[in-house]
Amino acid sequence: MTREQLFENIKRKQSFLCVGLDTDLKKVPQFLVERAEREEGFDAIFEFNKAIIDATAPYCIAYKPNLAFYEAHGVKGWIAFEKTVKYIRENYPDQFIIADAKRGDIGNTSKLYARTFFEEMDVDAVTVAPYMGEDSVTPFLGYEGKWVILLALTSNKGSGDFQTQLLAPQERLFERVITRSQQWTKSSNGEIVKSSNQLMYVVGATQGSAFADIRRLAPDHFLLVPGIGAQGGSLEEVCKYGWNDHCGLIVNSSRAIIYADSTERFAEVAGEKAKEVQQQMEEIIRLKG
Repeated sequence: MTREQLFENIKRKQSFLCVGLDTDLKKVPQFLVERAEREEGFDAIFEFNKAIIDATAPYCIAYKPNLAFYEAHGVKGWIAFEKTVKYIRENYPDQFIIADAKRGDIGNTSKLYARTFFEEMDVDAVTVAPYMGEDSVTPFLGYEGKWVILLALTSNKGSGDFQTQLLAPQERLFERVITRSQQWTKSSNGEIVKSSNQLMYVVGATQGSAFADIRRLAPDHFLLVPGIGAQGGSLEEVCKYGWNDHCGLIVNSSRAIIYADSTERFAEVAGEKAKEVQQQMEEIIRLKG
């Protein structure tokens, strides 16, 4: 999916919501787990995802399965992840699919990770940890129409251990990640190309005014923003500091939507919660013009 297609979806749906599919069998409605125990072949993870997707698709522009919740179940989890991606592709082809995998390793290993997610799984984007530098990230950048979402400034408590440390006067580590990584996107002849067509950055919703610092360094890039809802981030504050001319934000909500109800109405309630967020976003889009 291109940057222009993503922006068109935002305008058409009046939404920049991403629904995080952090599907934990300890939190999904118990009747699904019990049915999986009774019926051979019933995939509780996929069936939960399918119901959530059907209920929320009108109100969001992206889905973000977190790979940890699938890998924890071994082969069965990977099958559920693959079925989830395929279901979105076949039934809601306008949705942007993010594999929240946080990969990042030496170049030959990253090539295989990139092949896994972009060729075998056919997702639109994958989250990547930049700690090992350019050669660990560039293998993901070699796929036309696919995106790398680099961890920049996250919302977890430990983000301050490294991400905000000064490397030089007036430059913190997350700022170096943003400026240096924009030099890594190259065309086939080796020339640096516009990085905002291939790179996004993860910025936690709890970072507040730090979005203004990030926008000075990456004015045109999309930012993937986790942390609203259960983590307490403010949608209004994110938009105040992080908005750009093309919206430039994909705001994720996971637990506050998918676990809003644990009864047989779980999907219906998830849809209602997604609609509430979409309506807030629609109002922000209207005010931003």
